[in-house]
Amino acid sequence: MSHVKAGGTSKNNRNNAGQRLGVKRFGGQKVRTGEVLVRQTGSTKLSGPGTFISRDFTIHAAIDGIVSFSKVRKSRFTGKTTPRTQVVVQ
Repeated sequence: MSHVKAGGTSKNNRNNAGQRLGVKRFGGQKVRTGEVLVRQTGSTKLSGPGTFISRDFTIHAAIDGIVSFSKVRKSRFTGKTTPRTQVVVQ
């Protein structure tokens, strides 16, 4: 016969580190090829000319240049257009 009593449930186990998301290089800043511009969950900002988007939706600089952010109207699947922010490197 076991001499260890039944263990209860653990409730204090949700202390996870933050993901450090957000804009890393702001408008007007000089960037080099490959630098991280925006870390995001899902495609909240669009990748424009001079940038590329990786598998985890991180936007990187594809060329050396200056970062700028612009508003564009993106068509959704239903045909409705919504304003989105596009990241551009020139």
